[in-house]
Amino acid sequence: MNFVFDKSNYRMLVIAIAVVIFGFILMSGTTDIYSTTKIVIAPVVVLGGFAIGFFAILKKPSTKS
Repeated sequence: MNFVFDKSNYRMLVIAIAVVIFGFILMSGTTDIYSTTKIVIAPVVVLGGFAIGFFAILKKPSTKS
């Protein structure tokens, strides 16, 4: 039986979820809403996590014979 995703795909999806969660943690908080971390760095980290997830979904599993 062949699965759609390989072990590496699932590993990358878990990493992508962790990166997105880390980005949202960077955005959280109530002090200094105009800090560079909340305005620039955190959204870039979240977008990077989504990019990793997109790549993990589109990556073809390795074909072993």
